[in-house]
Amino acid sequence: MEAPDRSPLSVDAETMRRLGYRTVDMLVDRLTGDPGPVVRAGDPEQLRDALSMPPPEQPVAFDVILEQLERDVLPYVARISHPGYLAFIPGEGTWPGALGDLIASALNMDTCWWLGASGPAALELAVVDWIRSWVGYPDGAGGVLVSGGSAANLTALACARESLVGSMTPDAVLYLSDQAHVSLAKGARALGFRPDRVRIIASDRQGRMRCDALRAAIEADASESLRPLAVVANAGSTGVGAVDPFADISAVCREHGLWLHVDGAYGGFACLTERGRAALEGMELADSITLDPHKWFYQPIELGTLLVRDGRLLRRAFEISHDYLDDVQVSATEVNFSDLGLQLTRTSRALKLWMSVRYFGLAAFRRAIDASLDLAEHAQRRIEEEEPELELVTPASLGVVTFRRCPPGIDDPGVVDTVNAQLASAATEDGRVFLSTTVVRGRLAMRLCVLNHSTTREHVDLAIDLVARSLVEAGATPAAAPSREPAVATGWLGQRPLDATTLRSLPLFADLDDEQARHVLARLRERRAAPGETVVGQWQAGRDLFVIMSGSVRVAEGDREIGSLGPGEFFGEMAALDWGASFGRSRAASVIAVEPCRMAVLDWELVNWLGQAVPDARVQLEHAARQRVAAL
Repeated sequence: MEAPDRSPLSVDAETMRRLGYRTVDMLVDRLTGDPGPVVRAGDPEQLRDALSMPPPEQPVAFDVILEQLERDVLPYVARISHPGYLAFIPGEGTWPGALGDLIASALNMDTCWWLGASGPAALELAVVDWIRSWVGYPDGAGGVLVSGGSAANLTALACARESLVGSMTPDAVLYLSDQAHVSLAKGARALGFRPDRVRIIASDRQGRMRCDALRAAIEADASESLRPLAVVANAGSTGVGAVDPFADISAVCREHGLWLHVDGAYGGFACLTERGRAALEGMELADSITLDPHKWFYQPIELGTLLVRDGRLLRRAFEISHDYLDDVQVSATEVNFSDLGLQLTRTSRALKLWMSVRYFGLAAFRRAIDASLDLAEHAQRRIEEEEPELELVTPASLGVVTFRRCPPGIDDPGVVDTVNAQLASAATEDGRVFLSTTVVRGRLAMRLCVLNHSTTREHVDLAIDLVARSLVEAGATPAAAPSREPAVATGWLGQRPLDATTLRSLPLFADLDDEQARHVLARLRERRAAPGETVVGQWQAGRDLFVIMSGSVRVAEGDREIGSLGPGEFFGEMAALDWGASFGRSRAASVIAVEPCRMAVLDWELVNWLGQAVPDARVQLEHAARQRVAAL
């Protein structure tokens, strides 16, 4: 059989143009037309029926492909670029950035090596240097573009470990704020940190890491011949936009020889504005910084950045030679980006950012970031000055405001939490805006995050109006409260069944005085579990502490039985030490009810408070945690 004249996967120039124009027309129509609801989820069975099909053996017309895409796929995507997307961490791209991705994909660029991509590599060096200068790093700093904050944080921790201790050691300790992003927990696990070697440091009422707690933890570990390695501080925590005291934390790190990494994945680019630079003062003291241009620098997903103050350390951490790479070795003035991170094959992520900045000018990005700060401050003013039923929980910080509605005549905090959960759901169901919730000091709060450059005052006002004026409320008294949503009631929200006497009958709370007992009772909730029900699943995300009031549970790691617990005993979050939960988010063992079980549940903030307020409770938690981690 003769070889074909051309590849069966090639497309001629005329067809390329036709398919390209058709695709661009579809995209422009979706981007400039009616945005529709911010979030629209499809029915799982209907989507499976529409999309589960065998791959076609013969070609399908491109128009048919796009028609199904527009009918069965694209309507069921959260419109992250929607001006009413005020939940989680928004991220609105730019059209020049999207075209940059198109160019990189169409030309199939691989920027891992200088020999094959010196132009795109030089462009990435230029873009990284822009970001270096924006955060105030010295000329000797280095950096690399990655997929996002998770990859940047992992790369930073790996660089810190290689720079300070070399290969992983069981005594290396990592320190995270209790506001730290989950990517740091995942990174620590992937790098081999032991579960009992990641310390979760308490934050203050504004969500900032407490330097006194950090120093105490480092000194305690050093006294036990452990190796304090690195501290991660936040430049805009996900929950409330908190900024940690960088200068104070840096001083502690220098005193004890630790690496300081700043996670500025979402908030770091605020440094481009005068207000943001003031809020982030001291960020440049860190040994490494994560920033995500696909968040507050308006680039299409995926694009993250890691900067390292001493750029030589990045290469030393990741450069590994092999005989099949001999042909791509570089001179002193060239760069293989595969030597600066985990990836070999990697696309040109710099192209979209470079094109966007060149097209709009940096001043436009500064104005967009400033506008986000203005809108968050406007939301705070409205909540404080114009809406009597709304309570400000945390003030505007790097675009994030948290608040809740407190309907008159309702004094039960649990009912107020339920009302706010329903209000958040109702605002989202409205379709014009999307709000998320968070937990601040043990209470549920609305979370409004303004980052998208298309968001206007009207969108912020609409979100506040929907919360402040919605008819989803509890009436005049707790007795008239609406039924709780099942998903909320079975989670952290619930009744508080204990009185002070019963509470103090449990060993963990035996030393509480009356005021402390009232504080705990106002914030804990009840959980019941039937025999065989899993209360905590292995590797399950969660940060609650469960205290057994009646019944019993068994603890298992996979098929291995570890032990059992009964009335008065506890499990779950123990200042991030228990059951391998020292990553602060996940657990290494399952807890299953053996008989009908009734439990008091404390969220992580209440556990932190208890450990600080009642020394004996802290001792009990730490003692149990060490015993249990050793049993894993």
